[in-house]
Amino acid sequence: KLAQIGPRVEDILAAKAQLKADGVSVKLAKKILNDAQMVSPHTGIIQDRILEPGDMADGHTPVYTLALTDPVWARVFVSENKLGKLKHGMTAQINSDSYPDKTYTGWVGFISPTAEFTPKTVETTELRTSLVYQVRIFACNPQDELRMGMPVTVSISVEANKDNKNSTPCE
Repeated sequence: KLAQIGPRVEDILAAKAQLKADGVSVKLAKKILNDAQMVSPHTGIIQDRILEPGDMADGHTPVYTLALTDPVWARVFVSENKLGKLKHGMTAQINSDSYPDKTYTGWVGFISPTAEFTPKTVETTELRTSLVYQVRIFACNPQDELRMGMPVTVSISVEANKDNKNSTPCE
């Protein structure tokens, strides 16, 4: 007779409540698992591991040093008399000794607001004793040919950039 009547209403309601609670537990477990995974907002290669497994870290503690691979950027230095001609987003041509027959297209992505003395790595004699401004030239690197620390020559034509819409070639 109990099989014909079926389960009591209270048992059905209790089972539904347990199912709902289990669903919330699954969502919470997925969130905890998701929060435990580190995902970089950029494409790159891990260069250094700062913390070891088991070390404590909060949201502001760096765990890895990431070498960005696309886009890459070259640090160039511009003298003050040429600085006024540069604008954010201008197109630049990049050449490397490793690929002498290939020219990469880049863009001005950062112009330092402060001057600094010329670093020793600058190889032009007229810039070695003057104040310069750091400029970063970004470039797409889909073939992964440009590497960190690779010396490059950057050319920016002011004439070619007169009608520049301040866009980046990767976008």
